[in-house]
Amino acid sequence: MISKKFCSRKYKNLSNFIILSFFLFSITSCNKNNPQYNNPIAYITNQNGNLQILSLKDFKIINEVFVGDGARGIGITPDGKTLAIAVRESNDLALVDTKTFEVRKRIFIGQNPEFVRVKDDKAFVSFEPAAIGGPPPKPGSKEAEELKQKREEDDEQPARIAIVDLNLEEKISEIQGGMETEGIEFSRDGSKLIVTNEADENLSVHEISTGNLITKIDTSNYGNRPRGIKRSPTDNFYVATIEYGDRILKISEDFKIIQNAKTGAVPYGISFTKNGEYIFVALSKGKVIQVFDAKSLKPVREISTGNRCWHFSFTPDEKHIVVACGRSNEILLIETESGKLINKFSNQNMPWGVVTYPKSMGSLDLPKI
Repeated sequence: MISKKFCSRKYKNLSNFIILSFFLFSITSCNKNNPQYNNPIAYITNQNGNLQILSLKDFKIINEVFVGDGARGIGITPDGKTLAIAVRESNDLALVDTKTFEVRKRIFIGQNPEFVRVKDDKAFVSFEPAAIGGPPPKPGSKEAEELKQKREEDDEQPARIAIVDLNLEEKISEIQGGMETEGIEFSRDGSKLIVTNEADENLSVHEISTGNLITKIDTSNYGNRPRGIKRSPTDNFYVATIEYGDRILKISEDFKIIQNAKTGAVPYGISFTKNGEYIFVALSKGKVIQVFDAKSLKPVREISTGNRCWHFSFTPDEKHIVVACGRSNEILLIETESGKLINKFSNQNMPWGVVTYPKSMGSLDLPKI
């Protein structure tokens, strides 16, 4: 004979299962009814031109908006409602409404804001109080040595990472980086910030809550200018690019360099595929995206691109890649599997950064995994 207690527990569990199933079904239905879910969009900044809005449904540019001169780094909020764009000439972060495409607010950051990463309700923006304007001198050149000496003599300030609260729409704190801080990544638990410092030839790790420096990772043995940095979505390691060393580095969870591999000419933007199996690296001078096996770091294949393609993003379904090519002034849409060029948007004005909504893997962003 079955006890009443057992029956009660059985029906309670069944009831909970039905409620949970209904809840998950409701979420899925809401997502599919969300216009942004059915009509994915890519947003591409132009350093000397307009923000481009690219439909990933029919692969057409559907709008363009001027947000300021020198628009570079770009991020998007988890709900897809706000873009955060670093604008060089006005030294601010422009918050752009993705429904009206109006600049809702400008938040002063500091001199030469460049790289943007959005995590939850915060934007992290690198800026350089000691910026000299224009591209940095070639590593090892007379100009590079003179600049280094001048910075030491003048005791110039290192770069900083501004933290912006996107709910309050104001800058709430800063973290001191190194000279010419470039790439930004987060630890898996979200407590640490890992940045690449071009002129210092290192990566530095900081506690986000206090801004305290935890450690530095010297990359000088592998070349000059660490640039891109990404965390594996499935394993406990990071990868970084060394621009003038033609290298990618694998860095352990405790911030030790554990592996390195040769790349083509001048690597910068870097991203994993969502399953963590492959690493895609944009070669600025090599004019390709190079694909590596994430475990062995062995090269797998190459995808042709344009000139100085720094940043790129997969589409949300990872079937295509959107690439910003700054010196050939074009945005490329490439089929991921075949490497076939699907569309080219020419006559751009130094395309710089790319993000999508829904969020996807790319050199400037990643979805919630």
